[in-house]
Amino acid sequence: MTRVAPLGGTAVQDHVALAEIELCGELIIAASAAEERLSLESIDEVLRVAEEREAGTGRKTPGARRKHPGR
Repeated sequence: MTRVAPLGGTAVQDHVALAEIELCGELIIAASAAEERLSLESIDEVLRVAEEREAGTGRKTPGARRKHPGR
């Protein structure tokens, strides 16, 4: 017997997967807008790495709000 997902609002959302897809999209947009390869610092900025570290520790990360050259 073959099982088929029932019709109707039974979709399950994976919030982690959705967040990862959103971040991938932001990286693709940033890479396509850049004239050269993105630096590691630029990638961290797009992915909001400093903000996540700041939120996790409650401390400000040095350079968290600094704009990187070439952008």
